[in-house]
Amino acid sequence: MGSREVVRMRSLQLQAALSDYVEEAAALLHGEIAAGAEVPFELGQAPARRGSGGPALYCYRPLTGEFIAARASELERLPGHASALTMLERFDGLGRYVASLGADVRRSSGRAAAHAALTGLLSDVFADQSDFELQPDRLSAALQRLELSASASANEVTLVATLHGLTITSDELALTAGLTIARPQALDGLPGAVGADADESPGGHLVVVLGVEDDDPQEGLARGREVLEDLLRALRLFGDGRVTLGALGWVRVGDGAWSALALGARGRPHGMLVVTAEQEDELRAFCNLVSRRAPHGNELAWALRRFELGCERHSPLEALTDHLLALRALLEPEGPSSGLLPVRLAALCATPERRAELRGRASQAIELERAAVAGTAVEHAGAQTLAQETADHLRALLRDVICGHLEPELVSFADELLASEPPSQQPEHEPGSGEEILSYPDEAEEILDLYL
Repeated sequence: MGSREVVRMRSLQLQAALSDYVEEAAALLHGEIAAGAEVPFELGQAPARRGSGGPALYCYRPLTGEFIAARASELERLPGHASALTMLERFDGLGRYVASLGADVRRSSGRAAAHAALTGLLSDVFADQSDFELQPDRLSAALQRLELSASASANEVTLVATLHGLTITSDELALTAGLTIARPQALDGLPGAVGADADESPGGHLVVVLGVEDDDPQEGLARGREVLEDLLRALRLFGDGRVTLGALGWVRVGDGAWSALALGARGRPHGMLVVTAEQEDELRAFCNLVSRRAPHGNELAWALRRFELGCERHSPLEALTDHLLALRALLEPEGPSSGLLPVRLAALCATPERRAELRGRASQAIELERAAVAGTAVEHAGAQTLAQETADHLRALLRDVICGHLEPELVSFADELLASEPPSQQPEHEPGSGEEILSYPDEAEEILDLYL
């Protein structure tokens, strides 16, 4: 008997074992409903019809998976459970099928993966049902999706995420061969829920579609997450840090079903970064550069992480401490008591005639942070603007170092620029004193006005 015949026979045996078990599970679950048990529901938003512009529609969705999971022990005692589990453990596409469900079984045994697959199969067969009447066509379709996992290429891991705080003037923007940013209505075959929250943020949202090639779908999924992290970092450095990914994404393996994928909270966007058609080539090159040259294991990498954490705060004022910490790591290794941060920041980020002004603004930002710590700061327009300016200066420094426009030794370069200034333009500051002498008489009053 040839290998293909063995595989075909095993497939028929698998389908028979799974069909028998699903029939037993249907009888048990239907009996639970008949005895008075109720399937929980959630209120969901249905995607509006394309181009309709009408009000959002809401519907109740039965939480079938939760109802099934709550009866796991009863389902495991069914006569066909052991046979179905054993056949699934031998199934060549088990890993890919479980990955398509969004489960992580890298540290689990084959038996644990088979359990996850069996639960996922029941949820697929009875999705959106509340009576658990077994429908043969739905069972056949679910088994076919499982069988496709064996033949689906392991390099067909597809991730979809929503992108907020960014808009493009084109319908689609291909960044690399496998990575595309697009308007939701420009693509077919997306998960149905992608368009459900299109009106939650100003300007709606875009989608990111990523195709990852890897022999192990779980490794492909992990690598896909890294690509999304790289993309978000690059977009925040390219613009002004207001871009964020949605907390929920979707993944599928091959032609399998879409499964929800938690991406984690990313804060909320502020404003909108616009990328025109003329900027698309620049963005492609920049994303590629950031992916290749992002720092690791040094002060610059730490500062970059603090910058990203600040981008995920709910307001610029809340992010001020993150961004000042990052600037201190880059520009003030002597510690905050040295008072050198405003001086060096001004040397690097302002022209000679504007350095005194920037020193004053940086000193104000430090005082504003102290007020925020003390609980006396007020989030009005002046404070928000000052905090945003601090974020912009940090972003400019990080971007210029990563792109190679500045050397990583920012302290040395800033001190060289300061030493080259005429004595009349050098700041009145004694390093190590812990006292920053303000550059114009009324600066103290301006600082107080920011938060009192």
